[in-house]
Amino acid sequence: MRVRPPHRGVGPELPGTAEPSERADAARNRRRLLDAAQELVRDHGVDALTMDALAKRAGVGKGTVFRRFGNRTGLMYALLDHSETQAQEAFIFGPPPLGPGAPPVERLVAFGRARLLDIEVTGELHRAAELGSSEDHFSSRPYLVLKTHVTMLLRDAGTPGDPALLADTLLAALGAALVLHQLRTLGYTREQIGDNWEALVRRVAVSPEQ
Repeated sequence: MRVRPPHRGVGPELPGTAEPSERADAARNRRRLLDAAQELVRDHGVDALTMDALAKRAGVGKGTVFRRFGNRTGLMYALLDHSETQAQEAFIFGPPPLGPGAPPVERLVAFGRARLLDIEVTGELHRAAELGSSEDHFSSRPYLVLKTHVTMLLRDAGTPGDPALLADTLLAALGAALVLHQLRTLGYTREQIGDNWEALVRRVAVSPEQ
């Protein structure tokens, strides 16, 4: 049995992220390595994520990690791809209010709060992806998936104006560089930033008749 890997488009195609197909057992092993990498970042920060540290955390030989991802840069992009795929699965297929079944405005609020949590954990990876050319970032598949989702929810909420343009504006408030600046330099908590996101969404997304 062979399975297709998740979407591509975060950064360049590097070892560990550009395979056209994988055996099911290889895909499971890859996911296990990336889950371990996520744990390392959550526990110790992105600087702690090295090939040696991942091999130790996952209980495999260092050669296995290098064969899978090529180098640390390849690992970083693979981890960001993994994180984006998990986020997309949550808001497309997960339980409400993030997933289907809740009113569109409540889903938008939940989407922003979930995005903030993800940035708090792997923000450096997101920021690195955003530091490429704006054309690459805003036309990348991960960004377009987020924009399509937010646009759909704005349209479902009956929001006046151009929903695609408003989606870009809202997503700018969730940019990793800005959020990390608010967290680390300005001293806001994730909860405060999330509350601000909710206030912004409720002002923008609710139609005047509601």
